[in-house]
Amino acid sequence: MKVLVADDDPGSLLVAQAAVERAGHDCLAAANGDEAWGLYLEHQPDVVVTDWMMPGMDGLALCRAIRSRGADLYTYIVMLTSQDSRDDVLAGIEAGADDYVTKPLDPFVLRARLLVALRITTLHADLAHYRKVLSQQARTDPLTGLHNRLKLAEDLEQLHARSVRYGEQYSLAMCDVDNFKAYNDVYGHQAGDLALRAVAAALRAQARKSDGVYRFGGEEFLLVFPHQSLLRAKACMERALDAVRDLAIPHRGDPSGQLRLSAGISTFSPTEGRDPEALLGAADAALYAAKAAGRDRVELAG
Repeated sequence: MKVLVADDDPGSLLVAQAAVERAGHDCLAAANGDEAWGLYLEHQPDVVVTDWMMPGMDGLALCRAIRSRGADLYTYIVMLTSQDSRDDVLAGIEAGADDYVTKPLDPFVLRARLLVALRITTLHADLAHYRKVLSQQARTDPLTGLHNRLKLAEDLEQLHARSVRYGEQYSLAMCDVDNFKAYNDVYGHQAGDLALRAVAAALRAQARKSDGVYRFGGEEFLLVFPHQSLLRAKACMERALDAVRDLAIPHRGDPSGQLRLSAGISTFSPTEGRDPEALLGAADAALYAAKAAGRDRVELAG
Protein backbone atom coordinates (compact mmCIF):
# COMPACT_ATOMS: atom_id res chain seq x y z
CA MET A 1 0.00 0.00 0.00
CA LYS A 2 0.93 3.64 -0.32
CA VAL A 3 0.61 5.32 3.09
CA LEU A 4 0.69 9.06 3.79
CA VAL A 5 1.71 10.07 7.33
CA ALA A 6 1.08 13.64 8.48
CA ASP A 7 2.34 14.97 11.83
CA ASP A 8 3.91 18.27 12.87
CA ASP A 9 5.87 16.51 15.67
CA PRO A 10 9.15 15.35 14.05
CA GLY A 11 9.67 12.54 16.55
CA SER A 12 6.17 11.16 16.17
CA LEU A 13 6.45 11.47 12.40
CA LEU A 14 9.66 9.40 12.36
CA VAL A 15 8.09 6.70 14.55
CA ALA A 16 5.05 6.45 12.28
CA GLN A 17 7.17 6.46 9.13
CA ALA A 18 9.40 3.68 10.48
CA ALA A 19 6.37 1.58 11.48
CA VAL A 20 4.85 1.95 8.02
CA GLU A 21 8.05 1.02 6.22
CA ARG A 22 8.76 -1.95 8.52
CA ALA A 23 5.27 -3.21 7.62
CA GLY A 24 6.39 -3.27 3.98
CA HIS A 25 4.45 -0.26 2.71
CA ASP A 26 5.56 2.82 0.77
CA CYS A 27 5.49 5.89 2.98
CA LEU A 28 4.97 9.57 2.21
CA ALA A 29 5.69 12.01 5.04
CA ALA A 30 4.18 15.46 5.60
CA ALA A 31 5.04 17.92 8.39
CA ASN A 32 1.66 19.71 8.33
CA GLY A 33 -1.86 19.44 6.99
CA ASP A 34 -1.35 21.64 3.94
CA GLU A 35 1.65 19.59 2.82
CA ALA A 36 -0.33 16.41 3.46
CA TRP A 37 -3.20 17.62 1.27
CA GLY A 38 -0.81 18.41 -1.56
CA LEU A 39 0.80 14.97 -1.32
CA TYR A 40 -2.63 13.34 -1.21
CA LEU A 41 -3.74 15.06 -4.42
CA GLU A 42 -0.47 14.16 -6.16
CA HIS A 43 -0.09 10.52 -5.08
CA GLN A 44 -3.61 9.32 -4.12
CA PRO A 45 -2.42 7.11 -1.23
CA ASP A 46 -4.39 4.11 -0.05
CA VAL A 47 -4.08 5.09 3.62
CA VAL A 48 -3.68 8.41 5.43
CA VAL A 49 -2.37 8.46 9.00
CA THR A 50 -2.83 12.01 10.25
CA ASP A 51 -2.31 13.89 13.46
CA TRP A 52 -5.32 15.76 14.83
CA MET A 53 -3.65 19.04 15.78
CA MET A 54 -1.45 20.52 13.02
CA PRO A 55 -0.74 24.01 11.73
CA GLY A 56 -2.70 25.06 8.67
CA MET A 57 -5.15 22.30 7.75
CA ASP A 58 -5.73 20.18 10.84
CA GLY A 59 -6.57 16.49 10.87
CA LEU A 60 -10.34 17.02 10.86
CA ALA A 61 -10.14 19.39 7.91
CA LEU A 62 -7.90 16.94 6.06
CA CYS A 63 -10.41 14.13 6.64
CA ARG A 64 -13.27 16.25 5.36
CA ALA A 65 -11.30 17.33 2.29
CA ILE A 66 -10.44 13.72 1.41
CA ARG A 67 -14.02 12.53 1.82
CA SER A 68 -15.41 15.44 -0.21
CA ARG A 69 -13.44 14.28 -3.27
CA GLY A 70 -15.65 11.24 -3.77
CA ALA A 71 -12.87 9.27 -5.49
CA ASP A 72 -13.58 5.83 -6.96
CA LEU A 73 -10.97 4.17 -4.74
CA TYR A 74 -11.42 4.39 -1.00
CA THR A 75 -8.83 6.06 1.23
CA TYR A 76 -8.59 4.58 4.72
CA ILE A 77 -7.92 7.27 7.34
CA VAL A 78 -6.36 6.73 10.77
CA MET A 79 -6.45 9.70 13.14
CA LEU A 80 -3.52 10.21 15.56
CA THR A 81 -4.49 12.16 18.63
CA SER A 82 -3.54 12.76 22.21
CA GLN A 83 -7.21 13.49 22.81
CA ASP A 84 -8.87 10.25 23.89
CA SER A 85 -12.25 11.44 25.11
CA ARG A 86 -15.33 9.88 23.53
CA ASP A 87 -16.43 13.22 22.06
CA ASP A 88 -13.08 13.67 20.30
CA VAL A 89 -13.19 10.14 18.90
CA LEU A 90 -16.70 10.71 17.55
CA ALA A 91 -15.66 14.06 16.04
CA GLY A 92 -12.86 12.33 14.14
CA ILE A 93 -15.11 9.54 12.89
CA GLU A 94 -17.79 12.03 11.85
CA ALA A 95 -15.18 14.02 9.92
CA GLY A 96 -14.36 10.90 7.88
CA ALA A 97 -11.74 8.96 9.83
CA ASP A 98 -12.07 5.17 9.88
CA ASP A 99 -10.03 4.55 13.03
CA TYR A 100 -7.94 6.35 15.60
CA VAL A 101 -4.74 5.78 17.57
CA THR A 102 -3.79 7.71 20.68
CA LYS A 103 -0.40 9.29 21.17
CA PRO A 104 2.33 8.58 22.08
CA LEU A 105 2.23 6.28 19.10
CA ASP A 106 2.76 2.55 19.62
CA PRO A 107 4.28 1.11 16.40
CA PHE A 108 2.64 -2.26 17.07
CA VAL A 109 -0.82 -0.66 17.28
CA LEU A 110 -0.24 1.26 14.04
CA ARG A 111 0.87 -1.91 12.21
CA ALA A 112 -2.31 -3.64 13.41
CA ARG A 113 -4.38 -0.73 12.07
CA LEU A 114 -2.57 -0.97 8.74
CA LEU A 115 -3.52 -4.65 8.46
CA VAL A 116 -7.17 -3.66 8.84
CA ALA A 117 -6.66 -0.84 6.34
CA LEU A 118 -5.23 -3.29 3.80
CA ARG A 119 -8.28 -5.50 4.04
CA ILE A 120 -10.70 -2.59 3.73
CA THR A 121 -8.95 -0.88 0.81
CA THR A 122 -8.59 -4.21 -1.02
CA LEU A 123 -12.32 -4.83 -0.58
CA HIS A 124 -13.18 -1.36 -1.88
CA ALA A 125 -10.85 -1.83 -4.87
CA ASP A 126 -12.56 -5.12 -5.71
CA LEU A 127 -15.99 -3.51 -5.42
CA ALA A 128 -14.94 -0.59 -7.63
CA HIS A 129 -13.70 -3.06 -10.24
CA TYR A 130 -16.94 -5.04 -10.18
CA ARG A 131 -19.01 -1.85 -10.41
CA LYS A 132 -17.03 -0.81 -13.46
CA VAL A 133 -17.47 -4.22 -15.10
CA LEU A 134 -21.20 -4.25 -14.36
CA SER A 135 -21.58 -0.71 -15.67
CA GLN A 136 -19.86 -1.70 -18.93
CA GLN A 137 -22.00 -4.82 -19.25
CA ALA A 138 -25.18 -2.80 -18.68
CA ARG A 139 -24.21 -0.56 -21.61
CA THR A 140 -23.01 -3.26 -24.01
CA ASP A 141 -25.05 -5.38 -26.38
CA PRO A 142 -24.11 -9.00 -25.52
CA LEU A 143 -24.51 -10.32 -29.06
CA THR A 144 -22.48 -7.80 -31.06
CA GLY A 145 -20.31 -6.14 -28.42
CA LEU A 146 -21.55 -2.73 -29.57
CA HIS A 147 -22.96 -0.09 -27.25
CA ASN A 148 -26.66 -0.55 -26.49
CA ARG A 149 -29.58 1.87 -26.22
CA LEU A 150 -28.80 2.81 -22.62
CA LYS A 151 -25.33 3.98 -23.65
CA LEU A 152 -26.82 5.66 -26.72
CA ALA A 153 -29.22 7.69 -24.57
CA GLU A 154 -26.37 8.84 -22.33
CA ASP A 155 -23.99 9.67 -25.18
CA LEU A 156 -26.63 11.39 -27.28
CA GLU A 157 -27.73 13.58 -24.39
CA GLN A 158 -24.14 14.75 -23.86
CA LEU A 159 -23.47 15.25 -27.58
CA HIS A 160 -26.69 17.20 -28.06
CA ALA A 161 -26.01 19.48 -25.09
CA ARG A 162 -22.47 20.16 -26.33
CA SER A 163 -23.66 20.78 -29.89
CA VAL A 164 -26.33 23.24 -28.70
CA ARG A 165 -23.83 25.05 -26.52
CA TYR A 166 -21.16 25.42 -29.20
CA GLY A 167 -23.41 25.66 -32.26
CA GLU A 168 -22.12 22.45 -33.86
CA GLN A 169 -23.70 19.93 -36.20
CA TYR A 170 -23.97 16.19 -35.72
CA SER A 171 -25.67 13.44 -37.70
CA LEU A 172 -27.47 10.19 -36.92
CA ALA A 173 -27.73 7.21 -39.25
CA MET A 174 -30.36 4.55 -38.62
CA CYS A 175 -29.44 1.27 -40.35
CA ASP A 176 -31.37 -1.92 -40.92
CA VAL A 177 -30.35 -5.26 -42.43
CA ASP A 178 -32.50 -5.79 -45.51
CA ASN A 179 -34.96 -8.70 -45.45
CA PHE A 180 -33.50 -10.03 -42.23
CA LYS A 181 -36.61 -11.99 -41.26
CA ALA A 182 -36.29 -13.90 -44.51
CA TYR A 183 -32.61 -14.51 -43.72
CA ASN A 184 -33.52 -16.07 -40.36
CA ASP A 185 -36.27 -18.13 -42.00
CA VAL A 186 -33.87 -19.53 -44.61
CA TYR A 187 -30.66 -19.93 -42.59
CA GLY A 188 -31.84 -20.11 -38.98
CA HIS A 189 -31.40 -17.81 -36.00
CA GLN A 190 -27.89 -18.99 -35.19
CA ALA A 191 -26.74 -17.95 -38.66
CA GLY A 192 -28.68 -14.72 -38.18
CA ASP A 193 -26.72 -13.97 -35.01
CA LEU A 194 -23.44 -14.60 -36.83
CA ALA A 195 -24.54 -12.27 -39.63
CA LEU A 196 -25.42 -9.52 -37.16
CA ARG A 197 -22.00 -9.86 -35.53
CA ALA A 198 -20.33 -9.58 -38.92
CA VAL A 199 -22.35 -6.49 -39.84
CA ALA A 200 -21.59 -4.91 -36.45
CA ALA A 201 -17.86 -5.52 -36.92
CA ALA A 202 -17.97 -4.00 -40.42
CA LEU A 203 -19.75 -0.88 -39.13
CA ARG A 204 -17.33 -0.50 -36.26
CA ALA A 205 -14.35 -0.86 -38.58
CA GLN A 206 -15.65 1.92 -40.82
CA ALA A 207 -16.41 4.35 -37.98
CA ARG A 208 -13.97 7.01 -36.88
CA LYS A 209 -12.67 6.96 -33.31
CA SER A 210 -15.01 9.82 -32.42
CA ASP A 211 -18.08 8.14 -33.97
CA GLY A 212 -20.50 6.00 -32.00
CA VAL A 213 -21.87 2.66 -33.19
CA TYR A 214 -24.83 1.15 -31.34
CA ARG A 215 -27.17 -1.79 -31.69
CA PHE A 216 -30.55 -0.10 -31.68
CA GLY A 217 -32.55 -3.31 -31.50
CA GLY A 218 -33.09 -6.49 -33.53
CA GLU A 219 -31.36 -6.00 -36.88
CA GLU A 220 -31.21 -2.19 -36.47
CA PHE A 221 -28.04 -0.22 -35.79
CA LEU A 222 -27.46 3.45 -35.14
CA LEU A 223 -24.35 5.44 -35.98
CA VAL A 224 -23.62 8.84 -34.43
CA PHE A 225 -21.34 11.24 -36.31
CA PRO A 226 -20.21 14.22 -34.20
CA HIS A 227 -19.37 17.42 -36.14
CA GLN A 228 -20.63 15.87 -39.39
CA SER A 229 -22.97 17.49 -41.90
CA LEU A 230 -25.68 15.57 -43.73
CA LEU A 231 -23.57 15.07 -46.85
CA ARG A 232 -20.44 14.01 -44.96
CA ALA A 233 -22.48 11.56 -42.92
CA LYS A 234 -23.92 10.17 -46.16
CA ALA A 235 -20.41 9.61 -47.53
CA CYS A 236 -19.52 7.74 -44.32
CA MET A 237 -22.61 5.57 -44.61
CA GLU A 238 -21.96 4.80 -48.27
CA ARG A 239 -18.59 3.40 -47.22
CA ALA A 240 -20.30 1.42 -44.46
CA LEU A 241 -22.76 -0.08 -46.96
CA ASP A 242 -19.84 -0.98 -49.21
CA ALA A 243 -18.17 -2.72 -46.26
CA VAL A 244 -21.31 -4.80 -45.66
CA ARG A 245 -21.45 -5.69 -49.38
CA ASP A 246 -17.81 -6.75 -49.18
CA LEU A 247 -18.76 -9.30 -46.54
CA ALA A 248 -20.48 -11.20 -49.38
CA ILE A 249 -22.83 -13.03 -47.02
CA PRO A 250 -25.21 -15.15 -49.12
CA HIS A 251 -28.90 -14.31 -48.73
CA ARG A 252 -31.38 -16.22 -50.88
CA GLY A 253 -34.23 -14.15 -49.44
CA ASP A 254 -32.86 -10.89 -50.88
CA PRO A 255 -33.11 -9.97 -54.60
CA SER A 256 -29.37 -9.19 -54.64
CA GLY A 257 -28.53 -12.70 -53.41
CA GLN A 258 -26.41 -11.24 -50.59
CA LEU A 259 -26.91 -9.57 -47.25
CA ARG A 260 -27.40 -5.82 -47.66
CA LEU A 261 -27.98 -2.77 -45.49
CA SER A 262 -30.23 0.28 -45.80
CA ALA A 263 -29.78 3.54 -43.92
CA GLY A 264 -31.52 6.84 -43.22
CA ILE A 265 -29.71 9.95 -42.01
CA SER A 266 -30.81 13.03 -40.10
CA THR A 267 -28.69 15.97 -38.96
CA PHE A 268 -28.88 18.36 -36.05
CA SER A 269 -28.51 21.99 -37.04
CA PRO A 270 -28.26 24.70 -34.36
CA THR A 271 -30.57 26.90 -36.42
CA GLU A 272 -33.36 24.28 -36.41
CA GLY A 273 -33.05 23.12 -32.81
CA ARG A 274 -34.60 19.65 -33.10
CA ASP A 275 -34.14 17.45 -30.03
CA PRO A 276 -32.58 13.94 -30.14
CA GLU A 277 -35.96 12.18 -30.22
CA ALA A 278 -37.01 14.20 -33.25
CA LEU A 279 -33.70 13.43 -34.95
CA LEU A 280 -34.10 9.71 -34.28
CA GLY A 281 -37.60 9.86 -35.70
CA ALA A 282 -36.35 11.68 -38.81
CA ALA A 283 -33.55 9.16 -39.33
CA ASP A 284 -36.04 6.30 -38.94
CA ALA A 285 -38.39 7.90 -41.50
CA ALA A 286 -35.47 8.28 -43.92
CA LEU A 287 -34.62 4.60 -43.37
CA TYR A 288 -38.18 3.62 -44.33
CA ALA A 289 -37.82 5.79 -47.42
CA ALA A 290 -34.67 3.85 -48.33
CA LYS A 291 -36.58 0.59 -47.92
CA ALA A 292 -39.43 1.86 -50.08
CA ALA A 293 -37.00 3.01 -52.77
CA GLY A 294 -35.60 -0.49 -53.21
CA ARG A 295 -33.27 -1.05 -50.21
CA ASP A 296 -29.45 -1.27 -50.23
CA ARG A 297 -29.14 2.52 -50.22
CA VAL A 298 -28.84 5.66 -48.07
CA GLU A 299 -31.63 8.22 -47.86
CA LEU A 300 -31.49 11.66 -46.26
CA ALA A 301 -34.13 13.13 -43.98
CA GLY A 302 -35.94 16.15 -45.34
